[in-house]
Amino acid sequence: MSAATRVLIADDQALVRSGFQMILGTQSDLQVVGEAGDGRRAVASARELRPDVLLMDVRMPEMDGIAATRSLLADPSIRTRVLILTTFDGDSYVYDAVRAGASGFLLKTVSPGQLIEAVRTIAAGEAILDPVVTGRLLAEFVRAPHPPGGVGEAFTALSPRELDTARYVAQGLSNAEIAARMYLSEPTVKSHVSAILAKLGVRDRVQVVVRCYETGLVRPGHSDPT
Repeated sequence: MSAATRVLIADDQALVRSGFQMILGTQSDLQVVGEAGDGRRAVASARELRPDVLLMDVRMPEMDGIAATRSLLADPSIRTRVLILTTFDGDSYVYDAVRAGASGFLLKTVSPGQLIEAVRTIAAGEAILDPVVTGRLLAEFVRAPHPPGGVGEAFTALSPRELDTARYVAQGLSNAEIAARMYLSEPTVKSHVSAILAKLGVRDRVQVVVRCYETGLVRPGHSDPT
């Protein structure tokens, strides 16, 4: 039997922390190993406990969730994946959260089942963005300046197949959906995604999205690699 996924909960509201702990505690494959009521404590606890997943509130005292995420993930030895949760569907922090290294971003209005599945998804090395949050993220990219041409040095190491895969990842497609678009098997797509992560030096699919838009490999409104 595999070890349970270790989860740390960071939120300045004790009631919210208790609620999350109750929800996750119903699952035998998830284990809440600690709580934190502010950003600084979240960083310290994560460094000490080394959880697999850190549920991070955006607005907290001492240090907000974005700064805490950036501080924690600046250490390459930290393998914890951060799932940001917020009550604000128009939160301007979305762009900064993803750039800070967060592997996921969800609204606190998600159902218990969606939260549980999101934690499992993040722990498995995937990434997740709420559809509303994704729209906000893309809006930020539209306003952000883009390079006049080229796709950046990092992308030159990718093969043509990997480049197409990266573009589809940036659209939010799953491996199964990419496989159907590219007439490939899912294992092949998974292999391409792994190669992309390694060559770009990023943690997960969310960071691939960021790099694709920042370098101009994908532009908002352009929906097909071909």
